[in-house]
Amino acid sequence: MGVRPAPSADPALVERTGPVLPGWAGVAAGAVALAGCAAVLWWVGAVPEAVTVMLGLPSRPYNGIAIGAWALLALGVLMVLFAFGGLGRGRVGYAWVLTLFGDYRGSVRRTGLMWVSPLLLRRRVDVRLRHWRSEPLPAVDANGTALRVVVLVVWRIRDTVRAALGVADHERYLREQVEAAMARVLSQLPADAFHEDAPTLRDAEVVGRALTRMLSAECAPVGIDVFSAQPTRIEYAPEIAAAMQRRRIAAIDAKHRDMVLTSVVDAVDDMVHRLTSRGLVELDDYDRKALVKDLTVAFYTGRTGLPEGP
Repeated sequence: MGVRPAPSADPALVERTGPVLPGWAGVAAGAVALAGCAAVLWWVGAVPEAVTVMLGLPSRPYNGIAIGAWALLALGVLMVLFAFGGLGRGRVGYAWVLTLFGDYRGSVRRTGLMWVSPLLLRRRVDVRLRHWRSEPLPAVDANGTALRVVVLVVWRIRDTVRAALGVADHERYLREQVEAAMARVLSQLPADAFHEDAPTLRDAEVVGRALTRMLSAECAPVGIDVFSAQPTRIEYAPEIAAAMQRRRIAAIDAKHRDMVLTSVVDAVDDMVHRLTSRGLVELDDYDRKALVKDLTVAFYTGRTGLPEGP
């Protein structure tokens, strides 16, 4: 089967550090803006006398608020809103993808109190190591036999901008790629080899390596690292499970009988060879055939535990 090329990623979507300041800078700027607004109100005499007495400030006469004072107050309020509105708390295991009017401005992986411009739109992305256990998914093996497969996938977001902006829904994309990769991998081998020793889907290590390799290639362009994709259960579809179980039991029974018969033939041959080579008995063809027949029946009956006739 030819190798299908993986989807290409947008070269412009590459994660970079976004504009962020320590949280204390936003708190300090907001406090300064608040103090400036309070100073303007006191200067124009708009602060109640009881407050000025409590704070130990000289009282000033109130003659209205001039246009210049209104402009300073408006500027101060905007600064307060801008300073405190940009405060945020970064959590361990999460990152922010920042955009401004649809344009990517960077990603923030810092933790603790920080300040990000409130004009930037923040999109939280989970960058922790995660796992997903699928529901039973339909598939077919190399013989076209219907199967139900459960897969466990361990993954993590490596590039936040590609996962958030490069695909509509990265979790849905991962799940659909799991189903597609599983269909391609499982169709290369039979679920069981009843009458021969051949590779089958029961070798979870081989199937898991193939699934992991294929999923890693498919998910890398959207910023997802797939560390492991292992089938935890491979079963026949319910409509054929009973028939395939009977076939498997019959194959195991036939294989067991072949093994027993081979060991019996070897034992009979060894016994006859010892008797004749040591000169214990003289056998012509008729006697040899009769002895071989009797020994074969005796050994085979003893190995298989068949009940004796009446």
